[in-house]
Amino acid sequence: MRFYRVEGDAASRFTGDLSRAAHKWGLPGVEPCAACGVGGGWAGLQYPCVDLSGFSKAELKPYSDPWPVPFEVFARLRERIRPLAPEGAVLEPGTRLGPLTGTATGAFGPITLQDWTLVARDDALAALHGAGLQGLTGCRLDVTFRGKSPPVLRELQLALQGRIHPDCFTQPRASNCAKCGSEASERLPDTYWLAQETLPTQVDLFRLRDYPTLIIATERTVDAADRLKLEGVTFQPVDAR
Repeated sequence: MRFYRVEGDAASRFTGDLSRAAHKWGLPGVEPCAACGVGGGWAGLQYPCVDLSGFSKAELKPYSDPWPVPFEVFARLRERIRPLAPEGAVLEPGTRLGPLTGTATGAFGPITLQDWTLVARDDALAALHGAGLQGLTGCRLDVTFRGKSPPVLRELQLALQGRIHPDCFTQPRASNCAKCGSEASERLPDTYWLAQETLPTQVDLFRLRDYPTLIIATERTVDAADRLKLEGVTFQPVDAR
């Protein structure tokens, strides 16, 4: 099985833009840990299908403010929403929850990648499902358009799978902090490949566990997108060993 990094298509003829939309809720960041010094939050952890609308206004308040909180407060907030998240979800500081909400502008192609948010038109997602791709869950955006007959857009809720091969790093990676559980943050190596034994066999699109802003596709996805002529992204080969 071959794997590819999903990237936006700079030459796309489509103009769709979601810069005025944001996820409805989220976990706050954390204050720097007294043991390891790590604080702030992760980028790329997004679960748009997690629905907190059953919470009261008071319960929702801490999920509407990204300002860092003590780790103990964050941990309580995380456990409160864990039953609503997908099984195995990685819930770290800064995790975004709920649908993208706001305003969308421009014309959207079949697939759009904006920053690290992957969005598909309803018809494109149905076509990918029809092609037999696995692990694709789409959550409808709560956005408004100025034009008539706006498309139905769905953000793909992607599981975290796979890791960078340890040989890509000049030094062994540090273990998780014993106090807060944070992983050591390291810059993505200029040259990297994936650890074959960590890659999924039943999921065709996923976020990389080490770097959630990186979206990885299987060759089944690439073949289907090419066959169905789904424009909007490009696929760059990534080695796996």
